Amino acid sequence: MGMTETAPRARRSDATRAAILRAARERFAADGYERATIRAIAADAHIDPSMVMRYYGSKEGLFAAAAEFDLRLPDLAAVPPDRLGETLVRHFLARWEGDETLAALLRAASTNPGAAERMRLLFADQLAAAVAGFGTDPATTARRAGLVASQTLGLAFTRYIVRLPPVVEMAPEDLVEWIAPTLQRYLTGRP
Repeated sequence: MGMTETAPRARRSDATRAAILRAARERFAADGYERATIRAIAADAHIDPSMVMRYYGSKEGLFAAAAEFDLRLPDLAAVPPDRLGETLVRHFLARWEGDETLAALLRAASTNPGAAERMRLLFADQLAAAVAGFGTDPATTARRAGLVASQTLGLAFTRYIVRLPPVVEMAPEDLVEWIAPTLQRYLTGRP
């Protein structure tokens, strides 16, 4: 068992993973998270479904590995400082309402470590960069972004995953009115 036997096996494994991810991206995009199945993804990749489970552990793990996520955050440096909280609440409501992949990732993150890590990185990298972009004190940027994430993810969880009736029934404008001041304080208030 030298390098020559290990290298082809590793290349075969990489090719199988790539085929699974390619098939998963296409299937999740075409069918959505809920309707996509491991069996259909495996068929698209021309492999046995057990191989998908071997590499990714679950549908949630596969989704977390396959999905491309971009929060598409606005340039906060271009937003009037007193409108930052409002801007972010409106933005996140629009993203959650219009993109089932973010809700699927949040659902998966609650039970799958790979999806949780993907969500952590998504919010840590993209949100922290947006918060840093409007000139916060670098010493508090990560904390401010983390607090904004806690509020927006909590809203998404209660509205789109748990579907808590009082939160589901609120009009987007009412949510903006209630939540924007909290985000504003997280972004610009004194620690």
